[in-house]
Amino acid sequence: MDKLKFSTLKLVNRGKVRDMYEFQDDMLLLIASDRISAFDVVLTEPIPNKGRVLTAMTVAWLNELSGVAPNHLVSTDINEFLVDDRSIEERNVIESLAGRTTLVKKAKMLPIECIVRGYISGSAWKEYSKNGTVHFTSVDPGLLESSPLPEPIFTPSTKADIGHDENISFAEAVNLIGQDAANRARDICLSAYEIGRKKALEHGIIVADTKFELGYIDGEMSICDEVLTPDSSRFWPKDQWKEGSTPPSFDKQPVRDWLESTGWDKTPPPPSLPAEVITSTSRRYREAYEKIFDKSLDEWPGV
Repeated sequence: MDKLKFSTLKLVNRGKVRDMYEFQDDMLLLIASDRISAFDVVLTEPIPNKGRVLTAMTVAWLNELSGVAPNHLVSTDINEFLVDDRSIEERNVIESLAGRTTLVKKAKMLPIECIVRGYISGSAWKEYSKNGTVHFTSVDPGLLESSPLPEPIFTPSTKADIGHDENISFAEAVNLIGQDAANRARDICLSAYEIGRKKALEHGIIVADTKFELGYIDGEMSICDEVLTPDSSRFWPKDQWKEGSTPPSFDKQPVRDWLESTGWDKTPPPPSLPAEVITSTSRRYREAYEKIFDKSLDEWPGV
């Protein structure tokens, strides 16, 4: 694999959190920034080391899930694929990318979000409390908000280029990607969730639900993008979970709570985050990684 200068790479997409660059014909460079969004608006202030937490957790989980399905990861060692010509500008770029950058194989992505729910919360709770269904499928009566489901369920949604994704039934997923692909996606995601759920619970964290991204690499359905992170999952502290209420979560909850308290109308521009909200949010992301994997984030590159 040839090393390339970062300044020569073509930006393919800039999302709310991630930047994607073309890297040779069959690979991409993904950079998890410290940007944070709330209510579909990217805020002005970054959350220190947020991108490195997302990267560290994804890499650790992909190792845990290696027996479930292939994945897109090639390398996280920037010295293996980026040239550092020792100019001050290039050196600063290299240092800023450490620990937040992954080189991955290109994949033909499925046109659905692959969500697994083990507990009933969020949009699933809203639907259930109104209709007794989750993603248009009947679920046992009598559940409360944050109740564990009788068994984890695969609940796909659409991918929206603009606006919000929409929950769909498994039958609708079959219509979009075919029966065999839908079955395989469901099996991969349920198996991956069970491994993640069990490990996190052993360390005092409930994985209430999570979203996987799947795609085809060399004809095999593979796990792509971020995996079981606070941005793609609902993590609850086990000792603060109680049915009938919404537990605190290891994510951007302090940001959402503060923004709600300001009376902001949720349209740009957003208000500036105070230092204490930035600090407490950064601490939550770090704690999720350190609790589940029993290691310090300080050991991760770039921190």
